Amino acid sequence: MGHKEKSKERKEKRLHEISLLRTIPYSEHQRWWSKETIAVVTGGNRGIGFEISRQLLDHGVTVVLTSRDVSVGIESMKVLQEGGLDHVDSHQLDVLDSSSINEFAEWLKEKYGGLDILVNNAGVNFNHGSDNSVENARKVIDTNYYGTKSMIEAMIPLMKASSAGGRIVNVSSRLGRLNGKRNRIENEELREKISNVETLNEELIHETLTTFIKQVEDGTWSTGGWPQTFTDYSVSKLAVNAYTRLMAHKLSERPDGEKIYINCYCPGWVKTALTGYAGSVTVEQGADTGVWLSLLPEITITGKFFAERREINF
Repeated sequence: MGHKEKSKERKEKRLHEISLLRTIPYSEHQRWWSKETIAVVTGGNRGIGFEISRQLLDHGVTVVLTSRDVSVGIESMKVLQEGGLDHVDSHQLDVLDSSSINEFAEWLKEKYGGLDILVNNAGVNFNHGSDNSVENARKVIDTNYYGTKSMIEAMIPLMKASSAGGRIVNVSSRLGRLNGKRNRIENEELREKISNVETLNEELIHETLTTFIKQVEDGTWSTGGWPQTFTDYSVSKLAVNAYTRLMAHKLSERPDGEKIYINCYCPGWVKTALTGYAGSVTVEQGADTGVWLSLLPEITITGKFFAERREINF
């Protein structure tokens, strides 16, 4: 059996183990949440976001799913309600629009008093199969990174104080791994700076993205040492991963009772509209680790990257 076959077999075995784990209910001493626990899921109207919402609801959390299109969000909410999951709400949200984010934040504070869990799922990808166009690079970067960053900045002040701590989960990708064997950025000095949490900052992430966009616009990106597969998507997720580590470092200074734990995860190549339904992982499997991270018992795991409920390297 070759390396690829062995790797595929291991992954299938792990996904089977997780499917069994999902059938085991949380015990009372593990359940730090209740129906009063509020989870916000961006892009919750379809795909992984919808399934994360469904699974969180199934565990007894109140979910606010957001959608750029009001009517689509309402329809998704109705589908969940018709399935017996009535503690769900929906609201319009465009993570690229600061006024939309502010309006949502005000509504959330007034109606629910804040939130306990934030799942940043909203994202875009314009390439399918072996395509690698960077035509939409700016929109991909703006949505996947800056949209996620804007939501985190807006929601942190609304995170409810609790002994269990607030939870932020960023849906990311292995394609954005900094030190993976394949698809990594070639600039070793830049990789070292981003790897080191002491030298990592928002300016460095912003400068890296600005350089990438500039090279896209002047046509030099292909020789710029950027990832060669799903380039714009990979760079956007690399930024999300770096920002997750940076925010974990900053948030670790918060006092007890006001802690916020932030992690990211790769759902895998999921059969959704984002992949042109060409994925190898079911939406239930893709959502699982995000839900698991959202509901982790009182364990101070933060600033980590996960896939199939296991920590992986950035």
